[in-house]
Amino acid sequence: MRKSIDEVKQVIDQYRTSVFSGDEKLLRKVFHPNAQMNGYMNSQLVLGTPELFFEEIGSKPAMKEPFKATITYLKVTGRIANVVLYATGFYGDGVVEDHFQLLKGPNGHWKIISKCFITL
Repeated sequence: MRKSIDEVKQVIDQYRTSVFSGDEKLLRKVFHPNAQMNGYMNSQLVLGTPELFFEEIGSKPAMKEPFKATITYLKVTGRIANVVLYATGFYGDGVVEDHFQLLKGPNGHWKIISKCFITL
């Protein structure tokens, strides 16, 4: 179980690093090809895939400090996991809460299959 928790944390760390640095290629690697991304950008409902998010992150310069993203919840049950990530300093003063669902694939690699988010 500890190994799975560490592997899931590693995926979320790669997510944080890719978002902070604007690394679209790394960001794409942490998501499953069939991933969904839904949530609220302010009061605007966003439904779909993470494709627009990938493009947005790749088109912007790297973020500056004081960006901070902290795992506030993590649970692994067998080959599935849930993670809540709370980020402050998102491109300045933005605050985002992300709820991720991850799956461990047949190849043994964890991938984000779903991201539900809200900007606060």
